[in-house]
Amino acid sequence: MPEDVVDSLFDPLVGRVITVLIGFLVIGLLAHWLQRWLTRHIQNRRTAASVRQVTKFLSYLVAAALVLTVFSGQLPGLTVTLGVAGAGIAFALQEVIASIAGWIAISFGQFYAVGDRVQLGGIRGDVIQVGVLRTTLMEIGEWVRGDQYNGRVVRISNAFVFKEPVFNYSEEISFIWDEIAIPVRYGSDHHLAREIMLKAADAVLSTTIEGMKGEWDRMCSQYPVEQASVEPRVFLIANDNWMQITLRYPVDAKRRRSVHDELFMYILDAIAETEGRVALASATFELVAAPALDVRLQSGHRPE
Repeated sequence: MPEDVVDSLFDPLVGRVITVLIGFLVIGLLAHWLQRWLTRHIQNRRTAASVRQVTKFLSYLVAAALVLTVFSGQLPGLTVTLGVAGAGIAFALQEVIASIAGWIAISFGQFYAVGDRVQLGGIRGDVIQVGVLRTTLMEIGEWVRGDQYNGRVVRISNAFVFKEPVFNYSEEISFIWDEIAIPVRYGSDHHLAREIMLKAADAVLSTTIEGMKGEWDRMCSQYPVEQASVEPRVFLIANDNWMQITLRYPVDAKRRRSVHDELFMYILDAIAETEGRVALASATFELVAAPALDVRLQSGHRPE
């Protein structure tokens, strides 16, 4: 073996680099094993996701501490150089630094987790990955109605958590309130129409209401919020053209469109069975008056 190669192997700097690389390998293996072990023993999805993020962050801290420890003897001579370089790097990578800070806030602040339906920076979708720099969403809406996937995958900088509101549809409680409204013609039996709406809600939502009540009670015990009713309710408003009957009810944010379909199918079938006692209204226009039209015909001589 050449003498210069032997000397390079025994160089202190090379030894430190090898030590750091071996340390990175050990830290990575331990972090991977710890994540799998903790995930296997934690049943709650949100807690398991937070534990994985925390474990990853701690492994980065240990790796940084290892580098500082191994190269501590050479750092004093590089203080000025590192300071100037650090200031330039911080200015050039301020968005990256903000994204990393956002990732830390997301991991420890429980803004959202994988599987949550959120709105970030005006974009709505389901969180499918939370990375160090970006959050990945499966987008909903836009040209597709009913809060269903449109097929686009969107990656958003984690720095958004410091700049704009974060809307989470499923963090503290697993449901949102929704409404559907039907126009009923004047002269219809509005009491029967209200009864049809409530029966539709009971037929479609009865199996999920009790669990939602428990979630809302826990919400009220933790936060100073109004004790709102989770039971489906019906409201009637009379306007110039018809009576508008609105059904308000709780629903899983990811099932809004399917629940809409089931409710409307039940309501339309029930209205058809009333044999005209309840009739749906449509926009009508009444012509109150029209100016008189005076048409006069005059005969004249045709020029020769």
